[in-house]
Amino acid sequence: MTDVRGRTIVVTGGASGMGRLVALKLARQGGRVVIWDIDAARLDQVVAELNATGQQTANGYLCDVSNRQHVSDTAARVRREVGPVSILVNSAGIVSGRSFLELSESQIERTMSVNTMALFWTAKAFLPEMVRSGSGHLVTIASAAGTIGVAGLADYCASKWAAVGLDEALRAELKQRAPGVKTTIVCPYFVDTGMFQGVRTRFSCLLPILHEDRVAERIVRAIRRDKPRLALPWLVNFVPLLRMLPLSAFDTLANWLGINDAMRSFEGRSAASERTEERVP
Repeated sequence: MTDVRGRTIVVTGGASGMGRLVALKLARQGGRVVIWDIDAARLDQVVAELNATGQQTANGYLCDVSNRQHVSDTAARVRREVGPVSILVNSAGIVSGRSFLELSESQIERTMSVNTMALFWTAKAFLPEMVRSGSGHLVTIASAAGTIGVAGLADYCASKWAAVGLDEALRAELKQRAPGVKTTIVCPYFVDTGMFQGVRTRFSCLLPILHEDRVAERIVRAIRRDKPRLALPWLVNFVPLLRMLPLSAFDTLANWLGINDAMRSFEGRSAASERTEERVP
């Protein structure tokens, strides 16, 4: 069991969406939460919210997690000003929501930088100290899109498949080198945070659009229980088994479930919000 009370916890992308909700829940359970984000206004608001509801003093830092040097410098500031980090929650993420041929080169690079390369930079910044101390927890909020390709999400799927692979490799390495350091990979279907505004599901009983607060609650529970993998809803757990089907049957099943039609009605966040997410300090 991971006890979050009094532990310093860094949550990337913590000023909005899933990151904010997870940060609030960890703060209420006694964690000393440090949130990173690129939106200064939201950052200040959520830090105030954390300090009003949490048991420990919260801190916020402007950080573009896609920038390796910025991650390294900000991590050094956190260690100096707050203390050693025991839990890292990688929640920062973006989505383009365009078909592959409509994606610009800059959108592809941005998706991979934020959703994938940032995981390497934050782990490099905090994992060595966890290994030396013999304890810690590395949490990666990936996606069910990291287990199955989805039409209209080529760059996003690629970035999340990489996140799942990185977690699996790190889990294997840490079992050999520092078994007290745990990892948790989170693979939810679409969540109603606004990031995937407009997406539709064909069978809500099998693949529901998930409620953000319930997902955040499950994530915190998984962290506390050292659960290595959290897939939501339950059907996502069976994707590896379904791959035993002939490829044509696998594709037919995915189409029947409506997975490849889900992005047809994608709207995403408002244009103003998207510009905010892309702003780098």
